[in-house]
Amino acid sequence: MTQPETHSFDDGGGIPNSRLPVLVYHEVEDARSADECRDHFARSGWLGAWVDGIFPFHHFHSTAHEVLGIVAGSASVILGGPSGRSFEVARGDVLVLPAGTGHCNVGSSGDLVVVGAYPDGMQWDLRRGDPAERDEVLANISAVPLPGSDPVHGSAGPLTELWAR
Repeated sequence: MTQPETHSFDDGGGIPNSRLPVLVYHEVEDARSADECRDHFARSGWLGAWVDGIFPFHHFHSTAHEVLGIVAGSASVILGGPSGRSFEVARGDVLVLPAGTGHCNVGSSGDLVVVGAYPDGMQWDLRRGDPAERDEVLANISAVPLPGSDPVHGSAGPLTELWAR
């Protein structure tokens, strides 16, 4: 079983981040084509898949956790908001972002293709850190349930253990 890297980010003010760690998997075999990746996530209960890129502005989702599978190309992605950390991601990498985690594409190859999905097909929102929304997004994030499975390894995956701590 592929073990993920774990990364935590402090509350960035406008970008609240999460007490739950971001999970980064590398060289995931079923994340090498859009169809395979979408099917793999669906078998693990992560639904509502889309195929596109990553927005080139800092944003987060307050109503759902998100998985991002890099199925083509590469990108430099900042996680944790403007004062977060830059990650180089490429084909076969999978990022699992807890609700509230800031993310931003700060440069990518022209062939970047990303598959995104949400546990049980949860509805997501798009937030950019407006201070007037802070109380609302914190309430939303605290109400997002933990997923029942890891998008890479299913019900036996490390996400459920790592996020339950």
